[in-house]
Amino acid sequence: MTGAPQNASDAQPTAGVLDGREHRLPVRIYYEDTDFTGLVYHANYLRYFERGRSDYLRVVGIDHTALLERPDPCAFVVTRVELDFRKAARVDDALLVRTTYDDIRGVRLIIRQRIERGEDLIAEAAVTAACITPDGRPRRPPPELVERLKPLLLAAATTP
Repeated sequence: MTGAPQNASDAQPTAGVLDGREHRLPVRIYYEDTDFTGLVYHANYLRYFERGRSDYLRVVGIDHTALLERPDPCAFVVTRVELDFRKAARVDDALLVRTTYDDIRGVRLIIRQRIERGEDLIAEAAVTAACITPDGRPRRPPPELVERLKPLLLAAATTP
């Protein structure tokens, strides 16, 4: 079995896959994700979106730990989220978090996300994140980050 872990300690969690500009991350709903009605607690959708954004960066070779260990360290902070809930998700549902990084404007990264269950749209979000220093000051993203994301941004996809 080529590529399969030899034992359980070799297994790594999935970081999803990049398909064109879009990152896709499967998420399973566990009992702990739900409220007393058996539906996913609303704040957990923000967690799933965070995993999608973080794993998108991981898949394109951007490591959060490495960003903090740079001589000029940086991190991200979400400055805006517009979130629309469309349908409820329940325990045992298999969801798909879809993420695209659309633009970089100064210190800001513009991101669109969707959570789907099969053909059903569960939630969608427009997210703005800012690159900051460890003491919270805004800063431009490092050139390596911009170079990795540049071919995947919406402008790159629409430019002939």
